[in-house]
Amino acid sequence: MAAFCKGRYRCKRQLVHQILTRGLTGKYDYDLVVVGGGSGGLACSKEAAQFGKKVAVLDYVDPTPKGTKWGLGGTCVNVGCIPKKLMHQSALLGAAVKDARKYGWNIPDPITHDWPTMAEAVQNHVRSLNWGHRVQLQDKKVKYFNMKGSLVDEHTIRGVSKAGKETLLTAANIVIATGGRPKYPVNIPGAMEHCITSDDIFWLKESPGKTLVVGASYVGLECAGFLTGIGLDATIMVRSIALRGFDQQMANLVTDYMESYGTKFAWKCVPKKVEKLSSGALQVTWEDTGSRREEQDTFDTVLWAVGRAPETKTINLENVGVALNKESGKVIVAADEATSVPHIYAIGDIGEGRPELTPTAIQAGKLLARRLFNASRELMNYDNVPTTVFTPLEYGCVGLSEEEAEKRHGKDGIEVYHAFYKPLEFTVAERDASQCYIKVVCLREGDQRILGLHFTGPNAGEVTQGFALGFRCGATYHHLLDTVGIHPTCAEEVTKLHITKRSGLDATVTGC
Repeated sequence: MAAFCKGRYRCKRQLVHQILTRGLTGKYDYDLVVVGGGSGGLACSKEAAQFGKKVAVLDYVDPTPKGTKWGLGGTCVNVGCIPKKLMHQSALLGAAVKDARKYGWNIPDPITHDWPTMAEAVQNHVRSLNWGHRVQLQDKKVKYFNMKGSLVDEHTIRGVSKAGKETLLTAANIVIATGGRPKYPVNIPGAMEHCITSDDIFWLKESPGKTLVVGASYVGLECAGFLTGIGLDATIMVRSIALRGFDQQMANLVTDYMESYGTKFAWKCVPKKVEKLSSGALQVTWEDTGSRREEQDTFDTVLWAVGRAPETKTINLENVGVALNKESGKVIVAADEATSVPHIYAIGDIGEGRPELTPTAIQAGKLLARRLFNASRELMNYDNVPTTVFTPLEYGCVGLSEEEAEKRHGKDGIEVYHAFYKPLEFTVAERDASQCYIKVVCLREGDQRILGLHFTGPNAGEVTQGFALGFRCGATYHHLLDTVGIHPTCAEEVTKLHITKRSGLDATVTGC
């Protein structure tokens, strides 16, 4: 205790000295300190260093309630996009192996999947990315502190190491890029004690077995999708709707396909408690809100996918004067990522109204560094950001949903061109393609500017990424018609759309 008090005293003395020094000299330890070593924070720090600035990054991961911890790189690298896509690929390969028989391959039965082999390969790749990020920071001459950062004032950051050692850093500019973490539900007995989140699933050494995923966000659907794809029993519990915030016609196609693919759904159900039995199984009690009946089942694993909370509570933002949205806990930011306190900025998932997507955080971080140190005035454009949900049938989109377009422009102000198509690769394999669908939402008048594009089918991300460029260039429906498709591809079907929803005609593609 005495040693701790002495350490605190030294830290306070250091703080007083630094404040006096910068007051007299106007000098800081760093031109920029970034709190948070995820995709956005790393991009911002490396970009700033490129301009010859002195930059530091603080990053520390608090273990999950289950004890899961990981290295530098943030959610995307460690417990998000990267391991998710690799496990999704594992599931796609399983489906491809089954299709292969129809294409002449002699595949012996039974086909089985080994979780530990997949997990080790995925985790090793993630660890290589952790190391790569550290090397990149070193190469760019960015100082890395494996410390939990919090604000002392508008120019001072306190870093605390795992061992409790405190370090004070001063900076001309501070960027908060701490991202978010999965929420646990409140008032559900056993939720935190016995269950996991997406922060844990990718680091499990052994198969999760029969799994209940609570929540139908893209995280929940993606996790249940790859679990089903590798042969596990997976159920999704849905309180209201799936993929809230996405086009709901597309969301229904995604879940319809998942049900036909083998994922179970418990619709309009709300969990009440989770109990661990003597056998080690988890007994879940829930209420069917339609019938008002209480039901039970046992699972090996329960995964909560009920939203994410910004990592803003432990970094002393409000005491420094940084304004937060009281409801969401996110930082209120201006168009230039500035907070309510001069010299303090926020990027990525913690910014109020910002898309919770890795590429937007990266781009926003780079542009912020350029504005701070390179006399640039370019702001991040958050409109028409493309994204993809990596469910068994992938869903890619860019622009407005049909519901949002109708809300903004009226039902008579938009025209929707659509088609149900069959990927060529589905034909020989005799796979069901009834949920493979394309929809382009346009303004009805004038040159029919495209407001939204939605696609379900193989490689949806690759398809959507290309058309996203067209949005930046002001693409219209007539531009689509003037585009020559690549045959035979799924993407070419977008260039051939000619049936409108308004017409009521059959939108099934019947030939070239």
